[in-house]
Amino acid sequence: MDWSKSMHDIWNPWHGCVRVSPGCANCYMYFLDRQRGQDGRHIYRTSSFDYPLQRDQAGRYRVQSGELIRVCMTSDFFLAEADEWREEAWNIMYQRPDVIFFLLTKRPERIRAHLPSDWGEGWENVWLNVTCENQAMADRRMPVLLDVPAKHKGVMCAPLIGPVSLMPYLQSGVIEQVICGGENYDGARPCHYEWVKQLHDECLTYRTAFSFIETGTHFVKDGRSYFIRSKQRQAEQAYRSGLSFGHLPSFNLKTPLGFPLQPSDCYQPVYDGPHCKQCGSRRICNGCSHCGKCRR
Repeated sequence: MDWSKSMHDIWNPWHGCVRVSPGCANCYMYFLDRQRGQDGRHIYRTSSFDYPLQRDQAGRYRVQSGELIRVCMTSDFFLAEADEWREEAWNIMYQRPDVIFFLLTKRPERIRAHLPSDWGEGWENVWLNVTCENQAMADRRMPVLLDVPAKHKGVMCAPLIGPVSLMPYLQSGVIEQVICGGENYDGARPCHYEWVKQLHDECLTYRTAFSFIETGTHFVKDGRSYFIRSKQRQAEQAYRSGLSFGHLPSFNLKTPLGFPLQPSDCYQPVYDGPHCKQCGSRRICNGCSHCGKCRR
């Protein structure tokens, strides 16, 4: 399988990674690569490196204006082994100021040294996020993220493998969203409802958008363990918890020619997949009509 072509709202300019923290122990990328006879430690530039610049037969961009694209979901954008490709990837994002690029990293200490020369206080179309799978990683990574100049910042507590308090960091007012989810696949560790609820309550206190996207394979609530193999079912259970709230932040996007992007020119997601109405990822998803991912 070519991971770079697996989902319409994901851009994987490179694939493969190096484990750096407890959240990496049961990495889904390693697991799925192993299922296909591949080695997740093999790091390479993908065949869809220029995906955000690709056009269809009518000459239109495949990635439409206003879409949110998650970057390097099978690697890490600030991976040292990808240093030779990153400048070109930044240049692609620069050419698409009409698209939101969601960057997630477990290596925030490398961000400052690997930003574009004209980054300034940040690019409006780039959203910097760090993974905080437990309290130790939150306390290590969040101060670094808060210190990095950026227009938009967020947190991914997934896989959530321990209780996490973000209260000291949410007080800054610059974190726009917290995403939370349990662990999946081989050796999935338990995710406790109480941990999710604590994050929800802290986000509610500071009116920070919160998305509980999936329970993970092993979910614990009120002392009882639930083993949920279906990711669809996990997303449904997360939705039914009623814990998610808030919306994506506002991004002042521009057309590639530099003009303000009008709402009427933006892609409008349509949630018409068979499971969209009760999907925990709906708040952070581009919809199903465009890519059909819920029908797979």
